[in-house]
Amino acid sequence: MTKEFRPAVYFVANRKLGAISCGVTSNLAQRAWQHKEGTIEGFSKRYNCKLLVWFEFHATMEAAIEREKQLKAGSRNKKVALIVETNPDWFDLYPQLNQ
Repeated sequence: MTKEFRPAVYFVANRKLGAISCGVTSNLAQRAWQHKEGTIEGFSKRYNCKLLVWFEFHATMEAAIEREKQLKAGSRNKKVALIVETNPDWFDLYPQLNQ
């Protein structure tokens, strides 16, 4: 599997404990850049969600899509808990993707 095709589910946010948007992609670095540049229409653009605050990779797009549906159906508190578990300060994780 190439670095470009790596199914992932992610959260972008506008600030710590702020608005959170959940998405799925096969190229996380590219998608995170698109959020930063404001080229993704919808909730994330409307609420200025540009910080990649959480993500997880999956073996297949089907698995990633299923996980995204599960996360979107969950409560905001569950989303916040997932972020805080691995990124308590809500740092932007985008720079880590290019290492």
